[in-house]
Amino acid sequence: MKFFLDTANVEEIRNAHRWGILDGVTTNPTLIAREGADYRTVVREIATITSGPISVETTSDRADEMITQGRAYATWAPNVVVKVPATPDGITAGATLAREGLRVNVTLIFSVNQALLAAKIGAYFASPFLGRLDDIGQDGMQVVREAVQIYRTYGFTTQVLASSLRHPLHVTQAALAGAHIATMPFKVAAALFTHPLTAQGQERFLSDWRQLQVALEQRKTKV
Repeated sequence: MKFFLDTANVEEIRNAHRWGILDGVTTNPTLIAREGADYRTVVREIATITSGPISVETTSDRADEMITQGRAYATWAPNVVVKVPATPDGITAGATLAREGLRVNVTLIFSVNQALLAAKIGAYFASPFLGRLDDIGQDGMQVVREAVQIYRTYGFTTQVLASSLRHPLHVTQAALAGAHIATMPFKVAAALFTHPLTAQGQERFLSDWRQLQVALEQRKTKV
């Protein structure tokens, strides 16, 4: 499974890259707004950090405008993936962009049929939103499982990009469901490292090592 970071914060992306676990980045207008920065400037800076896919979302509800935006986004960096919503206009725009050879990420997927539409137009990624489905009492992970099964059955090359992951358990569940990619906020990525027994074990090992060094020094002084 690949790990993407769902953020437009460049420092968070740098940190994940330093960890050696970063395979790509997903952004959206809300994340860009939080940074208060120019979209193109941010995307180009991200592209200097990672060569993995960077999803850049369109900001219109009209197919013709999404197509124009998508073509422009593709000039910002060679690893840009154009993000369109799972709406009639979004699917129309995505189909056109995919035919032109651009990589497309269909986002805001909440049903298996929407994931199937993404595959039908040759999207590079299909992004089901798990956390938001869980919020309304539906099983978001079931959408991932069924999409993965359908893609395998029919030989679709579209990759399932599990999105709206709220905690480390979502990452585990998405991996078990067969998602190709999990995109997550920085705090969720950081939490993947955390377990109390790991911290306790590391503290014990280092403490024992320090005590050994003290004992060895004491032996030297006695000699």
